Amino acid sequence: MKLGTARGPAVVAIAALVTSIAAGARAEDISTTPESVAAGTEVWASTDSDGSDVLKLLVRGLWRYDDREKYTGLAVEQVWFNPSVGADEQDQRIYLDAADKLGPEWRWRARIGTDGDTLVGSAEIRRADWAQSVFVEREIVETDQGLRRGIYYTFAGASADLGIDENNTLALSTGLQAFSGRNERLHFRARFVHAVRAVPGLSAHLDTRYYHSTHPGGFDYFSPRNFVRVVPLAQFRRFTGAGWMFLAAGGLGGQRNTGTEWSIARFGQLRAESPRNARAFDAFAEVIYTNDSLSGGTKYDYLMGRAGVTVRF
Repeated sequence: MKLGTARGPAVVAIAALVTSIAAGARAEDISTTPESVAAGTEVWASTDSDGSDVLKLLVRGLWRYDDREKYTGLAVEQVWFNPSVGADEQDQRIYLDAADKLGPEWRWRARIGTDGDTLVGSAEIRRADWAQSVFVEREIVETDQGLRRGIYYTFAGASADLGIDENNTLALSTGLQAFSGRNERLHFRARFVHAVRAVPGLSAHLDTRYYHSTHPGGFDYFSPRNFVRVVPLAQFRRFTGAGWMFLAAGGLGGQRNTGTEWSIARFGQLRAESPRNARAFDAFAEVIYTNDSLSGGTKYDYLMGRAGVTVRF
């Protein structure tokens, strides 16, 4: 199935989920039962300037659902890959989909399963306030060689927020990304965040990323020996009276990899989330634009959209 022809359904699917989110915002939260069953769906679509497209449709059934931080169930996913060169591919996946609380301070969640060939998915343990986390992710490389030759990566890392004062925070993260073959990529990221007190919800960020590949240039994914990206950006986040969260962020900076000159780095994000205390449903929608990706270089554009809704019964 070519995503050249699948883009229409992908857009319709995203629009349908966003419409469901809007409808959920008007629905009364009538459920008071701590535990219940739930079902949901998620859609994930991406496209880039090289001509690669990916569409993922996921359906989840949860036999235990308390809220977005406590649930247990299964998820089934259909994936369509349309790389810029080579044949289209499809994947079918099944996951254990679960999350729970570890006392008052910690949370965990995992979506771990198989595509029929190997383990795929992600897992995370974090503080309730997101100040620290440990995470792992395993996924296929979405390029022609990655799909044909079964090239996967496993990315494990940790992050921590260091409070400087009431208006300033330094967020640090590091990780190791191991690819099929010999390449291993060391990641370091630092983000300085300044809350603008004069405008509630507004913050200024300086986002710095660096990675080093031990065996660059392998296969057909973007893999320079060294890559650095520095992006100043502004973020605006507000909550409505009903508890809905809306976020917008964007910035321009610079990026460079081994053997090239500095070029413009761009980033943009829009996100909406349903109220955290809503028990009848949980919903989100997000769009991200960047010109930095696993498969692209510095002269590259990447657009991703995803949305999901889970309804409690």
